[in-house]
Amino acid sequence: MCRTATCQKCGKATWAGCGNHVDQVMRNVPQSRRCTCAPGAGWQPGVGFIWIKELFGRRRARRRSQ
Repeated sequence: MCRTATCQKCGKATWAGCGNHVDQVMRNVPQSRRCTCAPGAGWQPGVGFIWIKELFGRRRARRRSQ
């Protein structure tokens, strides 16, 4: 499911999620308040995603050393 988000680069409204509900999420956001940055420019993974990166990074490192 998609949700509204704030672009970390320009501070305007954008969306995050699966992409299937963008029209519903952005329906009430005026065009002048929507982010126009390049796709992915304002997105940085939050703390909640760091453990996933570390988990897979550690597995690769272990396999290489064996």
